[in-house]
Amino acid sequence: MDTEDPAPSFPELVRIADCLLDESGEDEDALMRRLETLPEPVRRELLVSDLLNAWQVFYYFFRTVPDELVQERLELEPASSLVDGVAIDEIELLTRVFRVKNSRPEIIVTDGKEPLKTFTGTSAVADSQFYMESTL
Repeated sequence: MDTEDPAPSFPELVRIADCLLDESGEDEDALMRRLETLPEPVRRELLVSDLLNAWQVFYYFFRTVPDELVQERLELEPASSLVDGVAIDEIELLTRVFRVKNSRPEIIVTDGKEPLKTFTGTSAVADSQFYMESTL
């Protein structure tokens, strides 16, 4: 594939995703290493497609394993849901939402109506958890 292409075709994305998932099996770290070798346009499209799930994208960006309930929620959502955001957990009246905006991961803490604070970067998961706990 030519890296100058703006984005691969959907059939090509399917083929690439199938190869990645077959080669890595259940090993998330192997999948992450393979994703990192892809050209940026391909990786960008895969990370918000129906070909990966939200858990795989969460792990790709944050390299951390959340509690079991959060992981299960993310496994049930396609990565395409991350454009709008996926609620990953709640503490009392606050909710954490994971989304991908402009190819960048965000964890948003919301009160259910309005976003209260947005976290980015590799520490976004821990920082958002701390924020929620300290806000209550």
